[in-house]
Amino acid sequence: MPKRGQGTTDKISIYIPQKKAQQNVIERLRKLAEKKDRSINYLVVEAILQYLEREEKKEKGS
Repeated sequence: MPKRGQGTTDKISIYIPQKKAQQNVIERLRKLAEKKDRSINYLVVEAILQYLEREEKKEKGS
């Protein structure tokens, strides 16, 4: 059995509220992923990491 971090992945799914869906989130992600030659998953994980770093810095500054 592989150790955590060696071949295993954690999974999440997201729900896009109807009001946000009107902003064409998925289509915009598809286009950007294609343009950058990255997967949608890569873009979403990068966005989450950037958000966490930004918010954690804010908390430390408080």
